[in-house]
Amino acid sequence: MPWEGIGPGQKVRTKIDDRVLTLTNLDKVLYPDVGFTKAQMLDYYTRIAPVLLPHVKGRPVSFKRYPNGVHEEGFFAKNAPRGTPKWVRTIELPAPGSTHEGRETVNYVVIDDLPTLIWAANLAAIELHVPQWRVGPRGGVRKPDLLVFDLDPGAPATIVECCRVACLLRELLREDGLQAWAKTSGKKGLQLYVPINETSDERTSGYAKELARRLARAHPDLVVYHMRKTLRPGKVLVDWSQNNAAKTTVAPYSLRATNAPTVSTPVTWDEVESCRSPADLRFESADVLGRVDEFGDLMEPLLTTRQRFPRVASSAA
Repeated sequence: MPWEGIGPGQKVRTKIDDRVLTLTNLDKVLYPDVGFTKAQMLDYYTRIAPVLLPHVKGRPVSFKRYPNGVHEEGFFAKNAPRGTPKWVRTIELPAPGSTHEGRETVNYVVIDDLPTLIWAANLAAIELHVPQWRVGPRGGVRKPDLLVFDLDPGAPATIVECCRVACLLRELLREDGLQAWAKTSGKKGLQLYVPINETSDERTSGYAKELARRLARAHPDLVVYHMRKTLRPGKVLVDWSQNNAAKTTVAPYSLRATNAPTVSTPVTWDEVESCRSPADLRFESADVLGRVDEFGDLMEPLLTTRQRFPRVASSAA
């Protein structure tokens, strides 16, 4: 789309799938270290949309917005902002945990199509975070259809150690007949996803916690499952809490607010097993577009695979 070369402060009206959008501040530099602009971010999200949209469709989105670029503090935005177009799908749900900004409910945006994705990106919503559950076409809340493990390294551990833990975790899942797919967090960690039949978040959280506990007991020099930061230096936190229905995880193919436009990138198990340096699994927007051209969507099986959740997990204490 012809958004490059726009003068400072200019607005551009464009039509996407019969929706008219006004795009602003396209020359704004969002990643100052590399000169990556808002126009480039919009271009990335437009081009990656065919593989990104299926993973966020039907899932209420929490945005992390950086209107002044990634060098300044961003903020999470759950509630649809004032002026949201009527054609943007929203759904009002109880606020997670306690009240959100003094509200008992939150009017979430649901990104089901390209115009909504570009509208959100125009708000400098660099990061897209979604829960492990969906809403139905009439707004009914469904049970989680994904089990997720967020592997977070405590320095000096890196994604290299996360890959070791991911392989160990894959074996425990296999014992219970479950297959997993991996993606980078786009920052320093790794995430494993397990598509399942719809199951309560109490069951998914309990199961994930027990697997994390088992790994920590078997590999105390490598793994922790408690959140306490004092326990984490040099180890990998297996964060099982992302399965709580109130929690969200960064979406596949979402940009991240780092010093460069890195992306939460699906990876193969061969890449996980062969990772020897953090640089091996660091991908920026241009890299990811090339990977999709070459490999397609490596997480596409999450959209069609439904695995039976273990009735009595073999990992039970």
